[in-house]
Amino acid sequence: MAEVTDCCTPAAQATCCEPSAKAACCGTSAAGGSCGCSAGGSDDIRETVRERYAAAARTATAQAGSTVALAEADAAGLFGATLYGDEAEEAPEGAVAASLGCGVPTAVADLHPGETVLDLGSGAGADVLISARRVAPGGRVIGLDMTNEMLELARANAAEAGVENVEFVQGYLEDIPLPDGSVDVVISNCVINLAADKRVVLAGAARVLKPAGRFAVSDVVADEGMDEATRADMKQWTGCIAGALTEPGFRRALADAGLVDVEIRPTHRVHQHAGSAIIRARKP
Repeated sequence: MAEVTDCCTPAAQATCCEPSAKAACCGTSAAGGSCGCSAGGSDDIRETVRERYAAAARTATAQAGSTVALAEADAAGLFGATLYGDEAEEAPEGAVAASLGCGVPTAVADLHPGETVLDLGSGAGADVLISARRVAPGGRVIGLDMTNEMLELARANAAEAGVENVEFVQGYLEDIPLPDGSVDVVISNCVINLAADKRVVLAGAARVLKPAGRFAVSDVVADEGMDEATRADMKQWTGCIAGALTEPGFRRALADAGLVDVEIRPTHRVHQHAGSAIIRARKP
């Protein structure tokens, strides 16, 4: 469990405190009276994220085939379409161009025909469509996203690609609308760092995995000891609105969710004080 002093730093996102820490944390000057105390904080983060990605979807729709860039790191090629390489051949150009991810989880997810895959924060659908080809025949892929505009764009991209073993579902990462033990693999591409309560997201991912199911995501991992000024700069540069976990924080949250064999492999730096990483684990 994180120390109370950790969860109440100015850099901490709303709702970060664990229940056992709230009593000591809420109302303190360090917490600003809102560390894990106010549902509004979580709602504000969610709405900010939703509008950012709705704007990205509108841009992608209006400028079909053009690479979307919403932050300086996107324009610098640290996020998005330029990362896909040969993987891009398995999805429509528009889906890849609209990607705002920090990696390519499909490259390390080791997908097999017949498997069911869940993509958390599926966006324009590039990773869903790449996965769908790899789990065919007999497999299917579910893309979960909260943004109507992205869901419409993803469905259009799937129709363009002629891929039918996919489903795009509206919902929140913190409340995955799938039954327990229903998927073989959970993937995600630079979305977990945007969630207000990452521990809930990871616990939900573990819940929907089947026994021996696999977790394989790309995400931003923050360096330890990041102060508020540095975190604010990272938000400005990368657009990572709610902040990223550190490597120890990610390992702890995955273990608390019941996942084992955790592997965190850095891929490239996205900021002076943060990097992209492939994060893998499995459910016993």
